[in-house]
Amino acid sequence: MTITIQQSAIQQSATQQLSPALTKAAKYIMSQQSPTGAIPWFDGHFADPWDHIEAAMGLTVAGKYREAQRAYLWLVHNQERDGSWYSEYHKNSHGEYAANTATLKQTHHAAYIATGLWHYYLCTQDVEFIRELYPRVEAAFDFILPLQTPEGEFNWAVNSNNDVQEDALITACSSILKSLSCASLLARTLNFPSNYFDHSYQKLQNALSNKPHRFDRTWEPKTRFSMDWFYPIFCGALTKTAAKTRLESRWQEFVVDNLGCRCVSDEPWVTTAETCELIFALLYLEETETAQQLFQQLLSLQDSSDGGFWTGIVTRDMSLWPKEKTTWTAGAILLAADALFQLSNGHEILIR
Repeated sequence: MTITIQQSAIQQSATQQLSPALTKAAKYIMSQQSPTGAIPWFDGHFADPWDHIEAAMGLTVAGKYREAQRAYLWLVHNQERDGSWYSEYHKNSHGEYAANTATLKQTHHAAYIATGLWHYYLCTQDVEFIRELYPRVEAAFDFILPLQTPEGEFNWAVNSNNDVQEDALITACSSILKSLSCASLLARTLNFPSNYFDHSYQKLQNALSNKPHRFDRTWEPKTRFSMDWFYPIFCGALTKTAAKTRLESRWQEFVVDNLGCRCVSDEPWVTTAETCELIFALLYLEETETAQQLFQQLLSLQDSSDGGFWTGIVTRDMSLWPKEKTTWTAGAILLAADALFQLSNGHEILIR
């Protein structure tokens, strides 16, 4: 592979170098978690199901199993009757995070509980916990699966009146593909049928691989977003050959030497979470050295005062923007470290 980043090799062992930073990152997530288990972006902001789960997965990597369980139980207690979740949950006067029912119910948000729970099981081998929550996974897919079209892609959302928001997003459908795989693994582990997950997976993989015309039909294409570039790679939508070609084709467009990955191709803004997710794509292609070098570049974005990681940096003047330290960014850091340095038994979940 031709893509490279010029930087000195990592000098210290992963454990010695990363342990303090990762411990602080996990403590930062815990400091933002509500007593009922919700993990907002940061205190004073809303929570959303997908990013909530990303942060919970970070806690699991760090061995904070009790806090991760509380996060998943919060999802259980806030799941709608149709198996979905709303896109935003805001803190009310009682300190609880309640649904903003004016927002949409997105398919990839609902599906992601399967990824989170399978990751939790890999790390803990706690079969009783996933057995307890598996009906919530089934309920989520009862909501999601009818929204898959005959062509294989998933409509991206429904509103509070259950009106389908027709069209599909590459990044969201890639995430659903990974969740379908995890749902199937959960089902098989618990000796439940998995064939309907597997059938849906095959249809969606075919759409992502061979039917680009089924995505972004009613809005501007999302190709300026780096997520659309690398999500199909590490979520398993492409063959290794196609994945390598895809990564090389836009590397120069998205990657800033010695800094990381842009969020969008047309802005000078490198973001921590997108760089972590690019690391997953690199590891999927066994480009370990480049992935390690990218990760090293992110460590300077940790706030030493509380352990949170800044969302991103503007390359034009090297200023932090926005001045936010999201919990899901810390979660992404923990997951990337795990994928690189095999810190838990769940380290392969986003790279295989």
